[in-house]
Amino acid sequence: MPRPITFWFEFASTYSYLSAMRIDAEAEARGVEVIWNPFLLGPIFKAQGWDTSPFSIYPEKGENMWRDMQRRAEKYGIPFNRSAERLFPQNSVLAARAAIACLHEDWGRDFCRGVFRAAFTEGRDISDADTIADCIETAGGLPQIHMKMAYSNTQKAALRANVETARSRGIYGAPSFIVDDELFWGDDRLEDALEWAIRV
Repeated sequence: MPRPITFWFEFASTYSYLSAMRIDAEAEARGVEVIWNPFLLGPIFKAQGWDTSPFSIYPEKGENMWRDMQRRAEKYGIPFNRSAERLFPQNSVLAARAAIACLHEDWGRDFCRGVFRAAFTEGRDISDADTIADCIETAGGLPQIHMKMAYSNTQKAALRANVETARSRGIYGAPSFIVDDELFWGDDRLEDALEWAIRV
């Protein structure tokens, strides 16, 4: 039997967007179960002495990343708008809390993909409550219920726990994929992680 893969993603992460739009179809084709786990890179970067994304700290790295995103999005037929650069890196705390609440629903992954689209194709601010509420409603949820959950202490604690779990598993970037104790980092390692999951 294929082993499940845990998909650790950050809504502010460009490459997490590409993986979020691809992973379910790729996993289904291989018969692999996917567990979606939102987390925050900010605390992990802070522990490394960074106060923002390395793509912002190192301009050449950032410029290459945006061009690489254009190439990879075109390769996979995923919409991408470089206007997202003006808000990068976004504050993803509210989106992540909402995701933890919504992923229990059968439309939860649609919500997550909607948030990524809002950030990377529509250039919207995903720290804005109206943006998140729109994504919930579009996915099939009730904003008045799930937004209240997103602001609850329960979701705040759950997100903190996700960050600590990510840190304890050695995660240092997003997206990351874990199969058993094997860690794969980066959208370009998605297929490798899935193939590892079906290894005998």
